[in-house]
Amino acid sequence: MQPNLQAPLWQLLQAAAQVALAVQNGRSMTAALEAVPKDLRPGVQALSFQTMRWWGRALALRKCLARKAPPAQADALLCTALALSWQDDLAPYPVHTLVNQAVEAARRHKDTRAQAPFVNACLRRFLREREALIAQTDTDLTALWNHPAWWVKRLQTDHPQDWQSILQAAQSAAPMTLRVSPEHSTVQGYLQVLEAQGITAKAVAEFGVQLFKAVPVYQLPGFSEGHVSVQDAAAQLAAPLLLNGFKPSQHGLRLLDACAAPGGKTGHLLECHPEAQVLALDVDPVRCERIQQNLDRLKVKAQIVAADAAQPADWWDGQSFDGILLDAPCTASGIGRRHPDVRWLRRESDVAQLVAIQAKLLKALWPLVKPGGRLLYCTCSVFKAEGESQIQTFVQHNTDAQILPSPGHLTPSIATSVTSLRDNVMGEHDGFYYALLEKRSI
Repeated sequence: MQPNLQAPLWQLLQAAAQVALAVQNGRSMTAALEAVPKDLRPGVQALSFQTMRWWGRALALRKCLARKAPPAQADALLCTALALSWQDDLAPYPVHTLVNQAVEAARRHKDTRAQAPFVNACLRRFLREREALIAQTDTDLTALWNHPAWWVKRLQTDHPQDWQSILQAAQSAAPMTLRVSPEHSTVQGYLQVLEAQGITAKAVAEFGVQLFKAVPVYQLPGFSEGHVSVQDAAAQLAAPLLLNGFKPSQHGLRLLDACAAPGGKTGHLLECHPEAQVLALDVDPVRCERIQQNLDRLKVKAQIVAADAAQPADWWDGQSFDGILLDAPCTASGIGRRHPDVRWLRRESDVAQLVAIQAKLLKALWPLVKPGGRLLYCTCSVFKAEGESQIQTFVQHNTDAQILPSPGHLTPSIATSVTSLRDNVMGEHDGFYYALLEKRSI
């Protein structure tokens, strides 16, 4: 569907190419989009998301069209145009229009003007030979699945039955899912409020509502008052998993959200157990400000500290925790629908580095759990090295750790699925891993 835009398409393509170049240089798409002028941002964002989803095909096509890559700016523009126009039913505009406007974009930018004839020649040849060129790139694993080849091969090993569906899920836009605050409404009650506003949705998970069409948060009834929060259905499992069995009237419950930013799970913990004492950590002071903003909107309170969770000597007061939520840094391989740039930002070597960080956090935080207390380990990853393998290794080296019933690997879903947590229908959701550990009294 064509975005509702007023800016000329060539200008949007220029900006989208700049975003693609930023990703190629290791910068996140979110950060790159923040640098786009606000009046252009909605249109550029739509084009950029689609570009990143089909970047693998674009790279392969460009290699067919030009053995030697042009200068970086022109290459980013050429690949952006190819990603958007390689298939008619996916193109946001007629393919000929995209090609014409991409050439115009090259002519109008000082860094690509000299390469405009080259861009024009490549794209005109692409129009003439499109079917043959696409067939030629079908033998390229990166082009076929629009993920780096190492990523595809790892999924084939980790999920031999589901790897194709995981990759396919990453190619579609993620739904907008909300978490309803039980203090203000029920899921069914909020569905009725949405219906009165002309917003269609369905119930998912225990606290969730999934919209059939995303809307700006300011259009959500009660959002500014903290009645609902935006949170994926899989992420909504964290707080109930950790708190299941703790009585709401239990005073003095001490909880740690070890890697808390931006604060969605911290807020959910407090919604589920308002009397809990929650310490929310994040290593980045700026991200701690985001935690505070989210908690202020929900009108809940936690102690927020900017500190490295792996260094308890810097922040721990010596009192053990009843529960620790460790949403560990990871490759984010499970949230490709929401962040299609991640697949191009990650390197294969990142997996081992992140696994080491996760193991360090587990080792540092486990001694802080009371006997009989729990630690919920989770990642938004579908790689087994960051989930099942990580926890198996941890349990082998910590005999006081017992794995309680928990979902394990949740692969991204674009259809209805059921989890082992109270058999709640989750609807569409991201990829996650959950392991709930209880500390035995020895």
